[in-house]
Amino acid sequence: MPLEDRSPPHLKVNLMNHVLIAASLLLTTITSSARLSAADAPTAKPMIGRLAVSKVLFLGNSITLHGPAPAIGWTGEWGMAASVKEKDYVHLLTADIAKSTGSSPEIRVRNIADFERGYDTFDIEKEFRDDLEFKADIIILAIGENVAELAGDDAKANYGKAFSRLLPILNQQGQSTIFVRGCFWKNETKDAIMRKAAADAGATFVDIKELGGDESNAARSERTIEHAGVAGHPGDKGMRAIADAIFLAIQNKSKPVTQ
Repeated sequence: MPLEDRSPPHLKVNLMNHVLIAASLLLTTITSSARLSAADAPTAKPMIGRLAVSKVLFLGNSITLHGPAPAIGWTGEWGMAASVKEKDYVHLLTADIAKSTGSSPEIRVRNIADFERGYDTFDIEKEFRDDLEFKADIIILAIGENVAELAGDDAKANYGKAFSRLLPILNQQGQSTIFVRGCFWKNETKDAIMRKAAADAGATFVDIKELGGDESNAARSERTIEHAGVAGHPGDKGMRAIADAIFLAIQNKSKPVTQ
């Protein structure tokens, strides 16, 4: 038969208090550990389908970013010639990604017209060092318009070599998905070179050559702009069309790979 507990009542109360305190401490420790584990756990990146989109790098020319140039009547510091920053293709596309994922991506925007104008001697690895350190999930490469006309075979070959070298350097860490946007103003020669380089590098080419041929996409169709060069750039409608084309390419690329 069980032994009778003859402990004094005050000892029983103290023992019970110790048990309750120990249980409370154990529960606190477990809860704190769970909180620490949750805090230490890596935060999942925003995704569109199978593509991570938390960091987006935009590399382009004046259509992507142009600082104030009073001499030509341009006072913005965004993609020429959207009426406001929020309506250039960079910020429209960023907003599309944010709407799709519920989280606004971190972006880095840079004008690389110097590469277009001097691709023969441009030091790619040196000049893009900071961009590589950004470690973008998505890279939008939107150039070509400032490349001098490729009249001869040598010029075509040289641009092809430079562009083909650029893509793997931008993705040397192997974590970026690259989208190469074709020329806004139709140029079959440049587009063909960039399309082939994109295919060879596993990048996606986004053809927008029809957009520049639609007068309603030019800024001059939306408002009076004295400088012809600025006026010929995409306006709000043209910028929306560029953003739509790139976002569609991202959505298509994000789908599962079918065997």
